[in-house]
Amino acid sequence: MGTMLVTIKMMPSSPEADIEKIKEGVTKLLESNEAQNPKFETQDVAFGLKALVISFGWPEEKEFEEFENKLREVENVGSSETIDLRRAVG
Repeated sequence: MGTMLVTIKMMPSSPEADIEKIKEGVTKLLESNEAQNPKFETQDVAFGLKALVISFGWPEEKEFEEFENKLREVENVGSSETIDLRRAVG
């Protein structure tokens, strides 16, 4: 099977939430679920709030919805939204 390219935008529960701790929790989930080549970036949203945007490869044969739900359970995450999901070519 192939690989999907996934981009997820995660919002912290408050402007005071530590983005690095959220990143650590997400990294553990990615590693334990066979995600490939994760890339992280932060985006300024408003009033000191920053979003964490994660891009990674995901094996097509693995269930993605369950993983999405686990991401929402990471400590200090207010919301998580899949903003792009596409099949990798090449």
